Amino acid sequence: MNRANIIGATLIALLLALVTTEVLAQSRTIYGSDGKVIGRERTNSNGSTTLYDSSGRVKGRTSTSGNTTTLYSADGRRIGTTTKNKPQGK
Repeated sequence: MNRANIIGATLIALLLALVTTEVLAQSRTIYGSDGKVIGRERTNSNGSTTLYDSSGRVKGRTSTSGNTTTLYSADGRRIGTTTKNKPQGK
């Protein structure tokens, strides 16, 4: 894997961790362990998120419907889904 693919895979993995929380229209900067910017994400008011690498190229997108978020690659291919579990308890 080349560096761009590694960064893309890392950003998508980070995105999976982030989509489990409630999202509002916002943007975030994602930093590597060395403190350098490795990407950015922008979430619109509909809850869809676009993930960019450090040079501004689109690396992936998400779309949320109900409790399910679908992940797409930069070229629009569906690459996975994640489901938000309902809290257990009373």
